[in-house]
Amino acid sequence: MNTTIQIRIDSATKARAQKTFKSRGLDLSSGIKFLLAREMNPKNLTYICDFGYLHKYTPEMLKKYEKEAEWALKHGKRYSSTKEMFDDLEAGK
Repeated sequence: MNTTIQIRIDSATKARAQKTFKSRGLDLSSGIKFLLAREMNPKNLTYICDFGYLHKYTPEMLKKYEKEAEWALKHGKRYSSTKEMFDDLEAGK
């Protein structure tokens, strides 16, 4: 059974929230439902990243992946083309 929640907020906050959720493909109602659901189930969190897509990585996981990406950029192998990369992968089989 569905129920209704009424909240009062200033119009500027509402407009910013609508714009933010819209940029992530959600209407205001769906965005608020998403936030409530996220808070009710912290073990199954879904995050909206800066780029506007949903993911299930915790901030700690993202920090770890950023460190791995930095290491790969500093120490990883470089290719001048996609063909060169695939040739190298094929040679390693």
